[in-house]
Amino acid sequence: MQHPSRLLRALLLSACAALACSSVSAQTAPAATVAATGAIKSANIFDVKPDASEAPGYATQTNGERAKVQPGNNAPMWRQVGAGVTGYSSLPKSEAPEAGNLIQPFVQYPGSSLTNAGEAWRQVRNNWLIPYGGALLLIILGAIALFYMTKGTIKQHGVDTGKKIERFTAFERSAHWSNAIAFSILGISGIVMAFGKFFLLPVMGLTLFGWLTYALKNMHNFAGPVFAVSLVVIFVTFLRDNMPSRGDLVWLLKGGGLLSGKEVPSHRFNAGEKLVFWGGVFFLGIVVVSSGFVLDKILPGLVYERGTMQIAHMIHAVATILMMAMFIGHIYIGTIGMQGAYQGMRTGYVDETWAREHHEYWYNDIKAGKIPAQRTEPLPPSKTVQI
Repeated sequence: MQHPSRLLRALLLSACAALACSSVSAQTAPAATVAATGAIKSANIFDVKPDASEAPGYATQTNGERAKVQPGNNAPMWRQVGAGVTGYSSLPKSEAPEAGNLIQPFVQYPGSSLTNAGEAWRQVRNNWLIPYGGALLLIILGAIALFYMTKGTIKQHGVDTGKKIERFTAFERSAHWSNAIAFSILGISGIVMAFGKFFLLPVMGLTLFGWLTYALKNMHNFAGPVFAVSLVVIFVTFLRDNMPSRGDLVWLLKGGGLLSGKEVPSHRFNAGEKLVFWGGVFFLGIVVVSSGFVLDKILPGLVYERGTMQIAHMIHAVATILMMAMFIGHIYIGTIGMQGAYQGMRTGYVDETWAREHHEYWYNDIKAGKIPAQRTEPLPPSKTVQI
């Protein structure tokens, strides 16, 4: 009987001999024999094409033609969609002019790359309007806070005389407060819709934030027309006293005396208030209201396509950010920034000392009799009815 190790060695030698014989047979076999056995032949993957792609006009086939030769291949349809080809839609053209277009054509908005209009608008909004608009508002708020901490409220130097001058009539105050309330609703809702996901969503959660933005969006849409009408009333009411006059240039060059602490004489409205009136109420007001009406789809005769809405939104966003930046300064001066300013708008009257210190030319005209100190007729005393 052989030793086990010798038996194992013999088996290994027999297996190696069998493998060697098989290799020699494969090398000497004719090519026809290899092909007949189904052996895999190597090929360049870039040279392999489906038979259908070799047909004439393959690249220009319609989606129906492609489906006959390659079922499930919808490349022609998506190529047309990407190119902006209009498809079939049963919606009326007058109400839905772009119903057959899924993807807009390529454009390049200011600040975007050359891409389809939807992506171009997204780039402008996310890369420019949101970061730089938010930064501007934060800079304005920070500058006002710094000014308040260093300078504090602009105080009245003289003592009240007890003699009151009517600065705003009841009608003027009602127009102002209507505009101010509508502006506050629009400003708060606009800030939440534009920037809320960065500072409110992480705190409130998606569900509550969704309900909040939905409610504010509807408030925004309803407050817009009120703001537009009140702007017109404000413009007509205060136009006369906001016309350029002597002393305006000096007031601007000296910054109104905010840094020096010495008040610069002015008429009923100083040059800073006139800048807010002409720049914010008039110019930006026209831009904000007209673009907002486009977004609300209430301007008659306008074709409301996606491109129209995108352009209107970008213009609306820029104008509203600038308007809020101007009005924030106006709100500051009219509330905590200047002593007695808020009381003038709340009650309609200011003390004679306040008028002389802050609007000296206006006060002089009143003392000279050019402007009445009391513009509203006092109510007649009530009569006792004798029975």
